[in-house]
Amino acid sequence: MDTDDLEPRRRRGEALLALAREDLSLLGIEELSERIGALETEIARIRDQLERKRGSLSAAEALFRK
Repeated sequence: MDTDDLEPRRRRGEALLALAREDLSLLGIEELSERIGALETEIARIRDQLERKRGSLSAAEALFRK
């Protein structure tokens, strides 16, 4: 049996909340720079997904207008 099956499921957004609560004063300059890079990559990924969803919504709206 996989032990992951025994772990409680994390709720959506829980990881983001935990990240936002982390004490940044414990991180060094390099770690903070790496975090900024990771967050910028995540923002780009989210924007890409948002644009895909908007495109799907526009296509669906166009289909049902006919």
